[in-house]
Amino acid sequence: MKISVVGTGYVGLVSGVCLADVGHEVVCIDNNAAKVEQINAGKSPIYEKGLDELLQKHIGTTLLASTDLSKAVVESDLTLIAVGTPFDGDLIDLQYVKQVSREIGTALKNKDGYHVVVVKSTVVPGTTDEVVLPLLEEHSGKKAGAGFGVGMNPEFLREGEAIGDFQNPDRIVLGGIDDATRAKLAEVYAPFPETDKVMVNNKTAEMIKYASNSLLATLISFSNEIGNLCSSIGGIDALDVMNGVHLDKRFSPILETGERIKPVMTTYLEAGCGFGGSCFPKDVKALIAHGVNVGEPMSLLKSVIDINKHQPMQVMDRLRKHFPELEGKKVAVLGLAFKPGTDDMRESPAIPIVNELVAAKAVVTAFDPVAQEEAQKIFTEGRVVYCDSIEQTVSGVDAILLLTRWPEFKALPEILKGQGASPLLVDGRRLLPKDCVETYEGIGI
Repeated sequence: MKISVVGTGYVGLVSGVCLADVGHEVVCIDNNAAKVEQINAGKSPIYEKGLDELLQKHIGTTLLASTDLSKAVVESDLTLIAVGTPFDGDLIDLQYVKQVSREIGTALKNKDGYHVVVVKSTVVPGTTDEVVLPLLEEHSGKKAGAGFGVGMNPEFLREGEAIGDFQNPDRIVLGGIDDATRAKLAEVYAPFPETDKVMVNNKTAEMIKYASNSLLATLISFSNEIGNLCSSIGGIDALDVMNGVHLDKRFSPILETGERIKPVMTTYLEAGCGFGGSCFPKDVKALIAHGVNVGEPMSLLKSVIDINKHQPMQVMDRLRKHFPELEGKKVAVLGLAFKPGTDDMRESPAIPIVNELVAAKAVVTAFDPVAQEEAQKIFTEGRVVYCDSIEQTVSGVDAILLLTRWPEFKALPEILKGQGASPLLVDGRRLLPKDCVETYEGIGI
């Protein structure tokens, strides 16, 4: 099938490259000519494990990038809208969705034959039918369901694991205004015959995405609240508590062979310094706002966000327990991205923590395997000294704050041993054993 993907951000580019990898002819559209040129040169503008290799494999053959939206729509069978939907605190910003809907509609005016337009961007329930569809009709002069189809196909891609998640999906949600739209969309995913397909209307497809992310965010905040209570009570380690919870057969089933399965979901039931990224904070806040707009108070999800907002300061509280005055203290920050496997700094717990350190006049060194370039856009040189290695970052410091679960950081105890140093370690992710250093503080202890 010939597919056009509008938007070459995280979702659009990963989707386009992976669709080309399963045999479709794909054109990725962006109005940024420099980005288009970069993609056509086989270089990804975003960091994602395995993306560069897959891009280079298909670019110039079954995959192209272009600034010409109209041509791409006319020459394709189906168009995916994968542009950004920022959240301003009250509403998600639909300016990009609306703009490309107008442009796609105008292109459809000059096209013969049936075409399907599918929203892949994360949008609140009702957006596809009540915003995108009318704009397509207005600018094409055609009627939805007759001249073209309108669908909704949410993504479930974890940053750092996006290629694997697309290639081995756990479910595919196919929303559409009618059976014809869903059937056309099903053709896109025909290369995944074993994957469960959920055929629903557009509003339901939109809600599935928000419900999924909100549930995972809720599990994290629940775990953090339990971890904070364990710390306040004393004599309890939240890791032991959650391990006991995980062993419930409903979380980790036992097979007839006696083997126990430990689902990845249980990793969301571990205390830490909070969630971040481009999805969980934005999506939960957007769903809260949408709920309030229709008369639902969304009390549980408000608590999820409130707990997460304060969670990074749990790290600072443990640091100040040992160093009430931070001025002049040398503090190393290990990990800046909100999670390993990505350079994404959006809503990272490291941001309020580093800002607090700088405000307290601590001397801050920092290291992240891939996110330092993004971090420098937030923390300018002078406020933070960026280092090229873990060894350089922790040399001569009074305290270390571990904020991202990069596997490289498991080497920290040996590095400190080699330096003959014993600084305070505040493990904000509970990555390391609590007996790995002389002075250890962790979330949930």
